[in-house]
Amino acid sequence: MTAIGILGSAGRMGRAIEAALGDFGAALAGGIDAGGDPAALADRADVLVDFTVPAALAANLAAARAAGKPILIGTTGLGAAHHALIDAAGADIAVLQTGNTSLGITLLTQLVREAAHRLGNDWDIEIVEMHHRAKVDAPSGTALMLGEAAAAGRGVALGDVSVMDRAGLSGDRPEGTIGFASLRGGSVAGDHHVILAGNGERLELTHRAEERAIFARGALTAALWLMGKPAGRYAMAEVLGL
Repeated sequence: MTAIGILGSAGRMGRAIEAALGDFGAALAGGIDAGGDPAALADRADVLVDFTVPAALAANLAAARAAGKPILIGTTGLGAAHHALIDAAGADIAVLQTGNTSLGITLLTQLVREAAHRLGNDWDIEIVEMHHRAKVDAPSGTALMLGEAAAAGRGVALGDVSVMDRAGLSGDRPEGTIGFASLRGGSVAGDHHVILAGNGERLELTHRAEERAIFARGALTAALWLMGKPAGRYAMAEVLGL
């Protein structure tokens, strides 16, 4: 029975993952939160799942590397320095980092990439996401992941074409840009809409998370998939064989 170590066990995702363990025939190796010792948890676990905060990533990766344990990272709000740490860890252990562990979102990301690739720049792309009132980052990590997929489909860097705020802007929408809108309220687990608007027609790709358990199931599917994988950096698409 695979022992799962949960980094961020008292958070929403940590609790959901613990509740889903039995459905996957997995056991709880333990869990820690702020002030806990990731090294001790890594020693007990077969695989780690990290849903903490960006500031904790360095210590969590160091613990996984020292123990030689694979780790799934679902923490959002990561920057370039965090991704450099993940790349470095991938030289020693199997690491899967994602902005969303939903299997549906994983497939949606591939559909967005393909649509952006097939349709020209005269199709405007807008990404709208809504989450519960306690969501700490905006746009969501998933929205950014979808934006990255759209940009990759067009062969451009998201940072060069993204528009995060239109307050005070006037005039026509610049061709080729990818717009983002973030909505917050209530208890929404996560809604993501990718709108590709052409002249006279519109394509909308949507995913609605109806319960947090879908992210826990996806996280456990990916964590178990990581077991036995050689060192390297992996993505959710590989879990689905995409």
